Amino acid sequence: MLPKGSQKSLRSGFSTGSAAAGAVQAALLALAERPAPPKVAVPLPGGGVIAVPVASQDLRGPLAEAMVIKDAGDDPDVTHGARIGAQVQILNGSTPSGQIILQRGPGVGLVTKPGLPVPPGEPAINPVPRKILQEVITRSWADLFPGRPLRLAVTIFVPDGEELARQTLNPRLGILGGISILGTTGLVKPFSHQAYRATIALALKVARAAGLRQVILSTGGKSEALAHALTPSLPDVGLVQMGDFVRFAVRLAGRLGFGHLTIAAFFGKALKMAQGLGQTHASQGEVDLGLLARWTRELTGSPDLAAAVGQANTAREALEILLAARAETVVTRVGTEMLHMLARFPDRPVSITARIFATDGQLLWQGQTEAGGGQLLRQG
Repeated sequence: MLPKGSQKSLRSGFSTGSAAAGAVQAALLALAERPAPPKVAVPLPGGGVIAVPVASQDLRGPLAEAMVIKDAGDDPDVTHGARIGAQVQILNGSTPSGQIILQRGPGVGLVTKPGLPVPPGEPAINPVPRKILQEVITRSWADLFPGRPLRLAVTIFVPDGEELARQTLNPRLGILGGISILGTTGLVKPFSHQAYRATIALALKVARAAGLRQVILSTGGKSEALAHALTPSLPDVGLVQMGDFVRFAVRLAGRLGFGHLTIAAFFGKALKMAQGLGQTHASQGEVDLGLLARWTRELTGSPDLAAAVGQANTAREALEILLAARAETVVTRVGTEMLHMLARFPDRPVSITARIFATDGQLLWQGQTEAGGGQLLRQG
């Protein structure tokens, strides 16, 4: 660990929405036969501007095109380094004055399911980026073509967007053919909890719009796949990866009207929930093996086993010790405490099933709130 105060500060970046707005501005400059500066000023939704570098600019007859390289800063964003492009073309006089036709080019997704911020059939360009694009176009047009009626077709494209989208939740959310153009603030803050919560909320709203009353909330892709295998009839739209945001996801799912939630986790995350943590990221609290050791002594009467559990390096090692000693009652205690804690999170009635998986993928325990506990499904 670095000494206090010596950690490198994380660098912020800009959203795909800001990148698209920067590309549109540079393309409009090309349309006016003006070279783009190295950076263009893009307005931010909350006020102020951000300088967006222009990667390329081209004029081909009536079409002008420009490209921006998305910079997510130090955030692990799948679109970091992606090329975000815009093509603009002046429409003929039969088009009403003031008309801006926004189109999706290659690599920008098409919305096909309800529950998203834009309706089915529309390009996956969210409302805030649309508003910023409108502002950039209107302002730039007035500066570059004073007195000329605004009639413009604007196409946003992402050359590698379809491939990038496979690494996102877009296919599951019904956004097909590419990525979404996003950005509520215009900025990308490193490891943004706000962005992850927004993704969870979006996935839950899409599931409700699809008519589902049940969802599986998992802590990651592996636990999701294992839980889905036990409920194969649930469509993919009902699978929501909540990550570490347990309390947030469970509470929001209740507010959105889901009647039944399945919470899927491996033993380590389950133990954190049993401890009472609603946010299971390491920054919010470590696995409490001392608590697990106390439960072990209480339930087995073995101080030696309790000591071994308490001295384990990881929750995974502690679980191996418990299973080797056939101390399944301790796993049951973790499950019941986990379920008891989960039941506190919703602020309205909702049925909850909890499932705990071993590292090898076996289902260790499951319980449901109505039953007031659960059962151990794997012996030894």
